[in-house]
Amino acid sequence: MPHDEIAVLLSRYGDLAVFFGVAIESAGVPFPGEATLLAAAIASGAGAASGLRIEGVIAAAAAGAMLGDNVGFWAGRRLGLPLLARYGPKIGIDARRLKIGELLFARHGGKIVFFGRFVAFLRAFAALLAGACGLAPLRFFLFNAAGAIVWASLFGGLGFAFGHEARRLAGPIGLLGLVGAAAFFTFAWRFYKVEETRLLAEAEAASNRAAQDEPS
Repeated sequence: MPHDEIAVLLSRYGDLAVFFGVAIESAGVPFPGEATLLAAAIASGAGAASGLRIEGVIAAAAAGAMLGDNVGFWAGRRLGLPLLARYGPKIGIDARRLKIGELLFARHGGKIVFFGRFVAFLRAFAALLAGACGLAPLRFFLFNAAGAIVWASLFGGLGFAFGHEARRLAGPIGLLGLVGAAAFFTFAWRFYKVEETRLLAEAEAASNRAAQDEPS
């Protein structure tokens, strides 16, 4: 979406445009939510004529991020496992590897959810996978809320403080997040390949313990 169209949305709907734009992107629908946040923050720093205040912009972006991510999380929780069970083997995710994914999310799910907020293509998928892999709802909510607030404050503050230069500065931040995510997943993949047998045994033991703890 061109910047002038984002500007039109902001002039008509103000903070609501930020809220829904970020929520839509976070739920996995292609939409420039982060660009909308930056544009609104820049406009709020230009003066009262825009009708936007940076406090409202940041609050709207954080709330939209939490809403969109929760949509993805609960969709993953309700539909993710059946879909992965049916189509996962076609992309190399069989029942054994799914158990390992559940174990990794049980141990590191909070970190994945928090840092995934800062990488564009991970924003929706981290929430979806967290739901599918059984991350506890309260844990998801806490790390997701923290990530949403930090992300909205960082990028909103960047736009407010630096104006149009923020678009240029946001690129390196996004690139840094992408590099960090790539490094994390490269490490995780190598660790997984080396430790696959042990992780599978641990995952199966955890699954058996959970089954034994369930009331008959």
